[in-house]
Amino acid sequence: MKGFFNDSYEVYNADWTPHFFDEFKKRRGYDLRNYINVLFSDNKTDQIARLKSDYRETMSDLMFENFSEVFTNWTHKRNALSINQAHGSQGNLLDLYGAFDIPETETFGSSYFPIRGLRRDSGDIRNVDPNPVMLKFASSAAHTLGKNLTSCETFTWLTEHFKTAWSQCKPEVDQVFLSGVNHVFFHGTTFSPKDIKWPGWLFYASVNFVPTNSLWPHLKGLNDYITRCQSVLQTGESDNELAIYWPVYDIWHNANGMDMPLSVHSIDKWLHPTPFYQELQSLQKKGYSLDFISDRMISLTQIEQDKLKIGNKGGTYKMLIIPACEKMPLSTFKNILHLASEGATIILQQFPEDVPGFKNLEENRQTLKSIISNLNISDLKNGLQEAKVGKGRLILGDIKSLLSLLKIFPESLVNTGLQFIRRKANDATYYFVVNNTSNDIDELITLNASGTTILWMNPLNGLLSKSILKNKTNGFETRFQLKSGESIIIKVSNNNEVAPLHHFLSPAANHIDLSHNVWSIHFKDGGPIIPATKQFKGIRPWTDFTEDSATQSFSGTGVYSTSFVVKNKASEYLLKLDKIYESARVIINGKDAGMVWSLPFEILVGKYLKEGKNSISIEVCNLMANRIRNMDKNSEVWRNYHEINFVNINYKNFDASSWKVQPSGLNGDIKLIPMKK
Repeated sequence: MKGFFNDSYEVYNADWTPHFFDEFKKRRGYDLRNYINVLFSDNKTDQIARLKSDYRETMSDLMFENFSEVFTNWTHKRNALSINQAHGSQGNLLDLYGAFDIPETETFGSSYFPIRGLRRDSGDIRNVDPNPVMLKFASSAAHTLGKNLTSCETFTWLTEHFKTAWSQCKPEVDQVFLSGVNHVFFHGTTFSPKDIKWPGWLFYASVNFVPTNSLWPHLKGLNDYITRCQSVLQTGESDNELAIYWPVYDIWHNANGMDMPLSVHSIDKWLHPTPFYQELQSLQKKGYSLDFISDRMISLTQIEQDKLKIGNKGGTYKMLIIPACEKMPLSTFKNILHLASEGATIILQQFPEDVPGFKNLEENRQTLKSIISNLNISDLKNGLQEAKVGKGRLILGDIKSLLSLLKIFPESLVNTGLQFIRRKANDATYYFVVNNTSNDIDELITLNASGTTILWMNPLNGLLSKSILKNKTNGFETRFQLKSGESIIIKVSNNNEVAPLHHFLSPAANHIDLSHNVWSIHFKDGGPIIPATKQFKGIRPWTDFTEDSATQSFSGTGVYSTSFVVKNKASEYLLKLDKIYESARVIINGKDAGMVWSLPFEILVGKYLKEGKNSISIEVCNLMANRIRNMDKNSEVWRNYHEINFVNINYKNFDASSWKVQPSGLNGDIKLIPMKK
């Protein structure tokens, strides 16, 4: 892929252009110069809010036509794609994302996940949580307009420098995938000359996905996981069934300020307080999957086989939902009525209360009221209402009650705490399912898809297996066995999949406890000084050996080794590691059994074991933090930056000299648990 990329639209105070008055008059139908004193007065009247709404709409139009479309046309002439992070723009984000070939969003900061054992030190995180709803503006633009990729600048300021483990990255990237993103970019990877001393050139706000990172040997685990997820999430098209209208005019109708950049960092002002946000959250928690749709997108929508089709290449939806909104353009309301007349059923939480803008206000108000009053509205049950329009209808009231009335069912798996996103391709339905709760889930769950076979696809290790379905009235029932922090991809189809049968595992007998064995540890691939080899009874972190100062500053790989005896070998064993600081590769009897880098810290190892004596080595990589701490304590010069200073997570001077030594290595229980199918 070749493309030209525009980073987040952080063009501050870009609130004017030389021909703005002429453009405004052409688009809004009146001369803003006649109201300039009113526009800039200190009053907070409805008139000023309407003038400013028109101003913001005009800015949005100009952003769309004179930047977004121009940028995309320019790239196409060079046989390339256009990529844009529209957030921060003072315009309709859905339209601005959608004007590019690949809409790109970003995460900033870290989210709280109640996953058991997930490390989250409040002193090492920014007071900003990535919001999945914000991410969905980009993916919604892609889904509604038929663009295959939604990309994301991922892991920006996930933790303080040098303190991010790959286990902390997994739930964050899972949340990105669940939001509709299927094209992840790391923030960040620097290209540092080989002759620059450790830690090399680094970027100020990034997780260090670089070879000098002591966790680099295990990055392949995270990379392979993302690759497997994306290979499915880029297949076919989104299977979100509902389109929900985003009432941007309610945001623009505000007498405060002038331009209104819709940025990631100000969603508590322009997104969180809105009925749109509240209703969306409620519907998603119930188990409905939705995309956002703009006024412009509604104008492109047509009816195909009783479904809403957006443009010639865009997404297809069962239903259009209009949440409570105060201001809706008359043209949008007429477009909604036209869709109903062509056979659509449109859900409205309530009728719009008013029209936006300043020109012809009373005339447009009266037209809206007249159209609504002339609708033949009848009562349904439980306070719901209906207005038949041509071949279709408008139905009004509580949105979830109306969806139930229309027999549009949510996915019940969310009742367990699981989260999901669906794709469809070639008569198959794909589910990406994540357990980011604190509970292990082992339940029979009904899914809404239809088929005869499930192909279970484990994105952590690439293993495939299949199950035969138990069909029910509204889908099928299957057992889900996902521990806290785990994820799975399933493919539902009528295909005769070639894969071994899927088995659910449970503990079979007493486990083998390796925690109290005699262990040795030797060190490799790190610095600044390689600690001496050690032997000890009972597992513990290498940073507990405080008598050896080299263990306190070492960042790299420590290899724990021991031996044990297996009697009456079971067919399968689960190696369960209690605490890893921070990731590990397991070697059993000289064979690579795989990496353990994400929670839960466990791996199936039965095929590597034998009856009698066995050996195990666990190669553990720790954080860069202890080595950086040592360098700052010794006032070593390692910062070499000219464009931006190397700041800490709170944008203050970075200094690691006062950090505590980060625990490194293994700790807690280490168990080999025989499993039965």
